[in-house]
Amino acid sequence: MTYLITGATGKTGERAVRTLRVRGHRVRAFVHSRDERSEALENLGAEIVTGDLLDFHAVSSAMAGVTAAYFCYPILPGLLDATAIFAQAASEAGVDAVVNMSQISARRNAKSHAAQNHWLSERIFDRSAFKTTHLRPTFFAEWLTWQWSRDEQGGVFRLPFAGGRHAPIAAADQARVIATILTNPAPHDRQVYPLRGPVELDHHGIAAEVADALDIPVRYESIDLPTFEELLAIQGRVPYAIQHLVNVAQDYREGIFAGADNLVEVITGTPAKTVGEFVAANRGEFDGTGQQIAWEKLRAR
Repeated sequence: MTYLITGATGKTGERAVRTLRVRGHRVRAFVHSRDERSEALENLGAEIVTGDLLDFHAVSSAMAGVTAAYFCYPILPGLLDATAIFAQAASEAGVDAVVNMSQISARRNAKSHAAQNHWLSERIFDRSAFKTTHLRPTFFAEWLTWQWSRDEQGGVFRLPFAGGRHAPIAAADQARVIATILTNPAPHDRQVYPLRGPVELDHHGIAAEVADALDIPVRYESIDLPTFEELLAIQGRVPYAIQHLVNVAQDYREGIFAGADNLVEVITGTPAKTVGEFVAANRGEFDGTGQQIAWEKLRAR
């Protein structure tokens, strides 16, 4: 059996490749281009193929001989085209199952264009004959390293989430879910799984967990949505992603991201990491500047 992983150098894709290879499975890693990240996967024994998810011929070629596939598209325009291409190529190749990376904010009436498109993407896959499972994760634990700053008082999260709550989930835990479903898809056919960590926290609670793990002061400062939008633009986010992130920040405030569960453990047999466990395992990721440079540029205006 051969498993196709798209977004194979991304957070969930790279870890899914590693998980499947550790378990002794054949993996075909679909990447945009060859670089040191794809070379690392090749060194693990993965077969590397290059292409674009919007290129029907490239996707069809990558799908040949594949048993099950993981579909992951970035927060960029083109998701619905890529979904149609992927579904058609998988159908023609006789693929048995597709695991689709959606998001927890995906719904018919979502104000985020990306979130609404994820809901539509799910419906396209549901119309296909192959088995399909939709994963709807809350914000990744990795988000904590991206939107993180340091100042003279310690670490700080400046985010527009007010008093909202969620249970961050690590990409590695999602990868174990992906690998488990790919290798045994029948029990998960047509299921929609919200993926959350085991403990729900507001951002003051998250800051406290990070502080304990790093042994430094960490605080949360709530900012308004226009300031967040400016920060994203300074960071170089494309307009499509900015429109998505600003609108899901409002979703977050309204409780769309709330909740915690043990679904990762139910599916994989191993519990998902808590925030403290994630930070302790990724201490080096918090040495970076995160949003600090963008925040300093914003303050200088």
